[in-house]
Amino acid sequence: MIDTARAAEWVGRTEEAWGRLTPQLAGMLKAAVGHKRLIDRDTRCSALLPRLWHWAAFPEFVPLADLGEDGHPKLGRFLPPLDFKRRMWAAGRLNFHGSLRIGERLRRKSVIKAVTPKSGGTGEMVFVTVAHEIEGENGAFIEEEQDIVYLHIPDTYAPPKRTPEIEDPDFDETVPVNEARLFRFSAATYNAHRIHYDLPYAREVEKYPALVTHGPMQAIMLIDAATRHAGEAPKRFRFRGVHPMFHDHDLRLLGKRAPGSRMMTLGTAAPAKDGSAGYLGMTAEAGWT
Repeated sequence: MIDTARAAEWVGRTEEAWGRLTPQLAGMLKAAVGHKRLIDRDTRCSALLPRLWHWAAFPEFVPLADLGEDGHPKLGRFLPPLDFKRRMWAAGRLNFHGSLRIGERLRRKSVIKAVTPKSGGTGEMVFVTVAHEIEGENGAFIEEEQDIVYLHIPDTYAPPKRTPEIEDPDFDETVPVNEARLFRFSAATYNAHRIHYDLPYAREVEKYPALVTHGPMQAIMLIDAATRHAGEAPKRFRFRGVHPMFHDHDLRLLGKRAPGSRMMTLGTAAPAKDGSAGYLGMTAEAGWT
C-alpha cells in the first residue's frame, strides 16, 4: 500500500483492453436488468448495443489468488494501491458518438486523469478519475469518465444525508429487486464484489444493513427509461451515487423533462415508507444535444 502523496504518481498511467459484448453476454445482461417496462432489446449479433451495456464487454479474468477480501481485483495493477478497505464506483460521465453493435470487437483505451484526496462526513477519502475511450470497428465510439472513490469502512453503518426525490416527475416506475437480480447482474458483468451477493460479508465486514444494489445496474435502468420516454437514446449521460440502495426494497425510476428541453433529470429512489417520502439513491442527467 502507498500513501496519497505517492498516489499522484499514478496520474497518466494507461491501459488498453480488447473486448466485445457477445449475444450470450447481452442475453445475460438483458435478463439481469429486465422488468416489465424495459425496452425489448434484440440481443442477436449486429443488433444495436444499448447505451451502457459496453460495461459487460471487458471482464477482468483475474485468478482467485489475485482477488482482495472484498472480491475486487487487488490494487496496484492499474489503479493505485491506497490503504483504504472500501472501493466503489461513485460517478460517471459519458458522451456517445454513433452506435456500437452487439458482437462487434471493441477497443478500450484508459488513462488515470486525477487522484484527488478529500474529506467529508464519512472521513477521509480519495477519488481516482479514470478516462476511457471505447472504439468500435466502424467509427462509433464512447468517451467516458469514471470517478472511483476509496473509503475507510466505518465501525457501524451511518447512512449519508438523504437527497429528496424529484418533484412532480413525468414518470415514476417501480422495478422489483431481490437477491436473484443482484446475482444475475454480478454474473453478467463478472463482478465478484461481495457486497452484492454475500450477505454475512456485507453486514459483518462492510457494515451495510443488506446487500447493496449495483450502481451500474441503476444507471442502465435509468438510461433505458430516458430512452423510452424520449423516443431516442441520449447522446450524453452523467450519474452520481448519493445513497446506497439495498436488495430488501424495490427500486423506483424517476424522470422529469422540462417543456421544450433536450435534457432530462433522472434518479433512482427508495419506496416511500411509513408515511414518509422516499429518497434518491442515484442522480442522473441525460441529454440529446
